[in-house]
Amino acid sequence: MSENLAGNEDATRSYYESSDVDGFYDAVWGGEDIHTGIYAHDAEPVAAASRRTVERLADRLADTLGPDRTVLDLGSGYGGTARYLAERFGCRVVALNLSAAQNDRHRAANAKRGLDSLIEVVTGSFHEVPYAADHFDAVCSLEAFCHSGDRSRVLSEAARVLKPGGALAFTDIMADEDTPAEALLPVVSRLGVDALATPSFYLRQLADLGLAPAAFDDHSTQLTYHYVRLTAETRAHEAELRATISPAYVDGLLANLPLWVDATRAGLLRWGIFSARHTVA
Repeated sequence: MSENLAGNEDATRSYYESSDVDGFYDAVWGGEDIHTGIYAHDAEPVAAASRRTVERLADRLADTLGPDRTVLDLGSGYGGTARYLAERFGCRVVALNLSAAQNDRHRAANAKRGLDSLIEVVTGSFHEVPYAADHFDAVCSLEAFCHSGDRSRVLSEAARVLKPGGALAFTDIMADEDTPAEALLPVVSRLGVDALATPSFYLRQLADLGLAPAAFDDHSTQLTYHYVRLTAETRAHEAELRATISPAYVDGLLANLPLWVDATRAGLLRWGIFSARHTVA
């Protein structure tokens, strides 16, 4: 792995192993599913909308999963997606994630729910997936690739470990095709990257890797709902947050989240669900 990519992973790991980040995700996001939501109405709780995203993504994998199947969750966070898949399909889940601290929390939640026999939590990198080729019936990810300094490599690894006929589904926060990278620098600074992918980038990569037909369900309009809700919830929980995490982190959130709202309203960002099948034998 290159020095730049290793540095990118170190930045991501440090971010997600921060007690400030844990406190924020618990108070505002619910601490289970930490990604963009699909909202039924503009006042819906963030946690409920985020769980709906998991459900929609799981629908794309449904015909490839069951009690005798295994799915790989790349960048599994606190394990909300892994637990949902294991409970819904009875499948085995390998949850690969950089943060050892998040993984400890993930394992504890699995044990509490009686799912530790179905979910294997692995500390590792999605740039170097530690499994053989053609190993998984499905691969999924929710908003993890935006942290990568080499997204082509991540998709290549996903394709490598996916069985022929297997399904891939993922979400990611992206730039609009016409958005210059410099316009998003203040927004994406906390992600530890300089730029975001675009929908056309992912669709080209999937086709080149033999993952077809590739589809993109564009839910970009949800981004404004999501970041307006996050901003409102952060302000509503401000006193609680300042009592449990560093005031400087809260100040950073209150400065950064409105930038995301502005960027979504200006049409600078895209988001949605990608899905494809591995057609290369």
